[in-house]
Amino acid sequence: MADRATESAATALLDLCKARKLTVATAESCTGGLVAGALTDIAGSSAVVDRGFVTYTNESKQQMLGVPVETLNKFGAVSRETAEAMARGALVHAHADIVVSITGIAGPGGGSADKPVGLVHFAAASRGGKLIHRERRFGDVGRAEVRRLSVLEALAMLTELAKG
Repeated sequence: MADRATESAATALLDLCKARKLTVATAESCTGGLVAGALTDIAGSSAVVDRGFVTYTNESKQQMLGVPVETLNKFGAVSRETAEAMARGALVHAHADIVVSITGIAGPGGGSADKPVGLVHFAAASRGGKLIHRERRFGDVGRAEVRRLSVLEALAMLTELAKG
């Protein structure tokens, strides 16, 4: 079960989406399905949640979301370009009105000078054509905390889109 802040954010998003008759999908890498999990922990979420894609590898990002291999080769999996391609792919492959994608380096290893541990890229997109990107540098605060903060950011972005 999610912490109180996550549960509160997820509940508020679900209530807003129900009121506005919106459905949601997620495309997650470093969070491994935690956003979809936070939403589906709440009874009645099936009225809002369409599906979640867990695309941990580059191959799965290509196969499930249609992320171009050129994007992955040129910018890497942890990049604005990949996050945006993941979000666009989720819109294509799901029956959702709004989507969020997350790709990052949760740690403890895997970081570099250019892409340190705690770097996460998010993209949220709507069927209406709106696309927003956020880059967060949470720092080396521990794997669980990077993932928790990423879930909260993703829920906030979905809420922003749902409000219109």
